[in-house]
Amino acid sequence: MSGTPHAHEPHVPLPVEIPVTESIADDALDLKTQIVRFVLTGGLSAVVDFGLYLLLLAVGLPMPVAKSIGFIAGTTTAYLINRRWTFKAEPSRARFIAVVALYAVTFAVQVGLNQVMAHVFPDEWWRIPLAFVIAQGTATIINFVVQRAVIFRIR
Repeated sequence: MSGTPHAHEPHVPLPVEIPVTESIADDALDLKTQIVRFVLTGGLSAVVDFGLYLLLLAVGLPMPVAKSIGFIAGTTTAYLINRRWTFKAEPSRARFIAVVALYAVTFAVQVGLNQVMAHVFPDEWWRIPLAFVIAQGTATIINFVVQRAVIFRIR
């Protein structure tokens, strides 16, 4: 396939890029380095997600709406950093589509699990943070395994 779209092919834009590194290494990073970078990126993304979630709850949005918006902001942050810094992958429409599909699954897992946990736990101060941590942790494990084993191997 050439670099320019044919008249009959729809133009799909590449995802927005974040300038984390100047060039992308030819060789993939080892597992330990990828895990450390994924966790650091995930920590930053969780701060974005949880911070926005709490802010939106404070202004009166329903829990599923607030969690959904926080998730989208957090996962967008994670993808932009992980693609360049953790997995050192070149831009790819196929990879981007695979990430969107993965994030749709983890979105359902995270928002659904957060909602269930928030209703299972007693109405204590720790209910919302604990529900968030359980949902976030589950989604993080799914994301790392699928991104490392499948998505960032797509050329």
